[in-house]
Amino acid sequence: MIPGDGCWRIERADRARLIVDADDYFAAVRAAMMTAKKRIMLIGWDFDARIRIGDGRDGAPARVGDFILWLVKRNPELDVYLLRWDFGAVKAMFRGATPFILLRWWRHDRIHVQLDAMHPPGASHHQKIVVIDDEMAFCGGIDMTEGRWDTRAHRDNDPRRMGPNGKPTMPWHDATMALSGPVATALGELARERWRCATEQELAPAHGEGDPWPRDLVPDFENVDVAISRTRPDHAELTPVHEIESLYLSFIARARRFIYAENQYFASRRIGEAIAKRMAEPDPPEIVLVGPEQADGWLEQVAMDNARALLWEAIGKCDARQRFRIYHPFTAAGDSVYVHAKIMIVDDEVLRVGSSNWNNRSLRLDTECDVTIDDPALGEKIAAIRCGLMAEHLNCPAERVANVFAETGSLIDTIARLQGPGRSLRAYEPPELNEVEQALAENQALDPENPDELFEPFSSGKLLRRFPGLRRR
Repeated sequence: MIPGDGCWRIERADRARLIVDADDYFAAVRAAMMTAKKRIMLIGWDFDARIRIGDGRDGAPARVGDFILWLVKRNPELDVYLLRWDFGAVKAMFRGATPFILLRWWRHDRIHVQLDAMHPPGASHHQKIVVIDDEMAFCGGIDMTEGRWDTRAHRDNDPRRMGPNGKPTMPWHDATMALSGPVATALGELARERWRCATEQELAPAHGEGDPWPRDLVPDFENVDVAISRTRPDHAELTPVHEIESLYLSFIARARRFIYAENQYFASRRIGEAIAKRMAEPDPPEIVLVGPEQADGWLEQVAMDNARALLWEAIGKCDARQRFRIYHPFTAAGDSVYVHAKIMIVDDEVLRVGSSNWNNRSLRLDTECDVTIDDPALGEKIAAIRCGLMAEHLNCPAERVANVFAETGSLIDTIARLQGPGRSLRAYEPPELNEVEQALAENQALDPENPDELFEPFSSGKLLRRFPGLRRR
């Protein structure tokens, strides 16, 4: 990787740690925020001020809204900047006690809240970044919102997995990366640029001259290079950036032995074509994708699940060696674990984590940010992370996964050996699509690469000509 080809910047990380699932993430980000001296920047797809990111035993409030107020009251030199995607924000503002919390935020001169509408029609701001004093950052797939909290055990009926409204939430698997050093400073620059685009306000760097890294957070890596990759759409003053797509395609082409990936969706035409090209080779690498049984929400199911079925069918025609597999994790009682993580491991040489999904809009239309460690010398550490992820889904010790993989040399055979009843991975079973579902999946109206594709199938009449029953009467 070089800047400008698959990434924006490559910077040194003093420390880096993959954090899996929001139980550990909320604890780590809370501890880091409590050490902030000058500035906290929160960039997200959604924020819910009502959720708990702690239990209050450290003396600070548990709920996000009260916690942020407590931070700025305790430290008169601290500013908090919160930037959220604007779509659905009005509705979100009236969730439970949220209006009262937001009113208290807006009345405080050192809490700055902005809704970000600087995007094309139909696009979203999907980056999830937290930067503390330009010294430490978190970058990945976890939003500070309801329904995200879970432990790596994904226990059935866990009483702690409860939304602010008191209703149980589904088992949820997610991931982010904690980083310190120059790479965190670079992510701070990215966050400030997002703030400038949304507000026209320039923010200077803010170094707190401290070390926000939580004492209990053991690094996976020290003194490593980390690449930062982005998706940015063509809009107003912004030039388009497709670094994330470029890097995905590069890694798929590069893989020699295997790719282990976790992703919320599999609907990207370009990624599907790249995988099909590899599967058509005489001796292709294994590509294992762990994803949710079905997307969250009916519209996502229509758009993403149906596109996944079409891509699966197309790749299957090229995959004579059956090296491409999709699996879903389930709890002990047989409930589906929703996979929201965005992780890619290539040959135990590459570890990539971020906000980007394997769908068209994520690679072209939305804003995204991923971070990547690419170093063959770190193979043992990356392999340990991969084995830990597989062990979480297969309900067995990571050492067991490592031993079986050492015997088989195959991700697919390792999963087959360790699969069991109850909490485990199950193979994907594609649905049968009716004509309307297939048409929607094929024309990309619900998963566009650019704003024009949102309306083109309808404005041109393609769908209406194919299905006259869809015409307005």
